[in-house]
Amino acid sequence: MSSQTFELLILGSSSASPTSERNPSAQLLNIAERYFLIDCGEATQIQLRRFKAKFQAIDHIFISHLHGDHFFGLPGLLSSMHLLGRTQSLTIYCPKELKEVIDLLNKISDTRFNYTINWVFTNNDGLNLLFEDDKVEVFSFPLKHRIFCTGFLFREKPLPRKIDKYKLDKYKISTADILLLKNGNDVVNKDGEIIKNNLVTFSARDPKSYAYCSDTIYFPKIVEYIKGVTLLYHECTFLNDKKDRAEKTYHSTAEQAAEIAKQANAKQLLLGHFSARYGDLEQFIAEAKPIFENCMLATDGKRISI
Repeated sequence: MSSQTFELLILGSSSASPTSERNPSAQLLNIAERYFLIDCGEATQIQLRRFKAKFQAIDHIFISHLHGDHFFGLPGLLSSMHLLGRTQSLTIYCPKELKEVIDLLNKISDTRFNYTINWVFTNNDGLNLLFEDDKVEVFSFPLKHRIFCTGFLFREKPLPRKIDKYKLDKYKISTADILLLKNGNDVVNKDGEIIKNNLVTFSARDPKSYAYCSDTIYFPKIVEYIKGVTLLYHECTFLNDKKDRAEKTYHSTAEQAAEIAKQANAKQLLLGHFSARYGDLEQFIAEAKPIFENCMLATDGKRISI
């Protein structure tokens, strides 16, 4: 259906240190009832409960890199899934070293999960397909941070054409041919006549997409991977008052995030990964808007229907 769900829940929006109002990086993306957890900072499982997310519906976890504010919540989440009786397999997409971390923790604690973890290791040599089914495809792409780091692109597959049900009777088309019509095919009606697809169908809306750019210095090369994205999340750890600090630590400012959104021709920009030194987050909007008008803040608990 063209009305399928495409919703993002912000679980954490802080950078290295959490604050009393902001947890470290984590997001939950629901596309057509496929639940994708993106990064898993400390206390992510608590945020999932707090915001009444479908805990055990998560079958895919994407970890951008191995700085603690992006994965320290993962061991606890995996353990809770086990303790709550999970049996279905889970796939984790991540740098290869993360498997060593989880395996060592389980070895030391003599833990054996009741479910299987399938590991898919990311690389940074361009746009790489990580997952696809009949509704969704997910890619990784390189970012530029102090350590190995990737972004993720989530994209709906083209939606089926919509049927004008009043034309089915007019052109004497069997309901058995509806699937053929939705897939763009012409059909033969009950009188043996060829009925052109565009007589009885019309285009569905354009597929939606979401790009997640976690920790990265200002890196225009990523634009080629995210052109025309519906919603772009881009870190902005600092404002321009700390631009030198951003460059030194391989992070971005709100102004730089807006510049990436502008170059990518994104439809909307979501700003996040705020340094704990900032209390008033509206400063980030004020800095970004002169460059890219359609922007908003990723604050904990916000739900965004894309």
